[in-house]
Amino acid sequence: MGRLTEHLQHRIALEGPLSVADYMEECLSHPRFGYYRTRDPLGPGGDFVTAPEISQMFGELIGLWLAVTWQSAGSPSPIIVAELGPGRGTLMVDALRAAAKVPEFIAAARVHLVETSPVLRTTQKTALAALDLSHAPQWHEEPGTLPAGPLLIIANEFFDALPIHQFERTTQGWHERRVAIGNDGKFMFSLGPVEPLPPSLPQALSEALPGAIAEICPTGINLMAILARRIADDGIAGLIIDYGPMKSTHGDTLQAVRGHRYANALTDPGEADVTAHVDFAALARAAQAAGAKVHGPIFQGTFLKSLGITARAKVLANSGGGQHIEAIQAAVNRLAGEDGMGTLFKAIVVTCQRARSEVAKKIVAGGFADGFGEPHNQSHD
Repeated sequence: MGRLTEHLQHRIALEGPLSVADYMEECLSHPRFGYYRTRDPLGPGGDFVTAPEISQMFGELIGLWLAVTWQSAGSPSPIIVAELGPGRGTLMVDALRAAAKVPEFIAAARVHLVETSPVLRTTQKTALAALDLSHAPQWHEEPGTLPAGPLLIIANEFFDALPIHQFERTTQGWHERRVAIGNDGKFMFSLGPVEPLPPSLPQALSEALPGAIAEICPTGINLMAILARRIADDGIAGLIIDYGPMKSTHGDTLQAVRGHRYANALTDPGEADVTAHVDFAALARAAQAAGAKVHGPIFQGTFLKSLGITARAKVLANSGGGQHIEAIQAAVNRLAGEDGMGTLFKAIVVTCQRARSEVAKKIVAGGFADGFGEPHNQSHD
């Protein structure tokens, strides 16, 4: 029996069944036994692989987006370039290496990373040490401690790991779903008392049939409001890439992944990545209410193609042989294809109201096609 299991059993014995949000928070972020606090979960030897680990192209295109967005905002200096949940630092390293084609941007950039995992912080520091940055990167436990000033923020597969509350419809009404301990000693779902749905959930759910599940992520909505208000006041933009539906819907999306396979979210807590689909429509509403302008969501594949992933792939393919070309095309298909991450994942951009919405097409179609250098750790998987 794991230490987190013992802790959760003790907590439930004292407090009663936990909300799904509290259970997720404990599983992922417990200071001693939480999943993200105790390991590097990425790569073939871990539990899952994210887009930056699939190919350098993903991070390079984000670097292009950063530089172009900065230029379109009048090239303020200094500019805070922040990433939420930066993993191994792969995305930020590839992005800054690519954006070095705009040296003024690199000179203005002040890199900040929001990371709670001591294990991943060590890996990130090693990765970023390979870059010749004029200012040392800074680390934060939470986004609220990012310094004041114009901000460019990236969050790739961050919001999906924020804790959700679940509600289940019965013939009596809506109940919050909770995690309890069954007669066999195992964790199980139970229902709390009948209660009204949170007002932020769609009113159409009032007509849902018994058995329906509704989800809400107050932590994600509040965080988006804070970031959007910051962007609306100080500029410049935020890019969120994650998986979930285009429009608010309902259903049970809580899931766990362990060893690159789906697992039971209630089994071996702290030993699997527990996530839920992101409600992009709810995030957009929160950002707009905070005074920001929202662009999207759009499919990740559409976003990457608009930034020139096809052109970049051709540059990389021309530098290698047949197997190299096949690997690059496989990476493009996985990142942008309809059968891969291209439609499952969505991108949403939040800007201040005065920001220009056009991307500098001459850089996407022209300068970038000339390449941001040779292949560099092409496949991280």
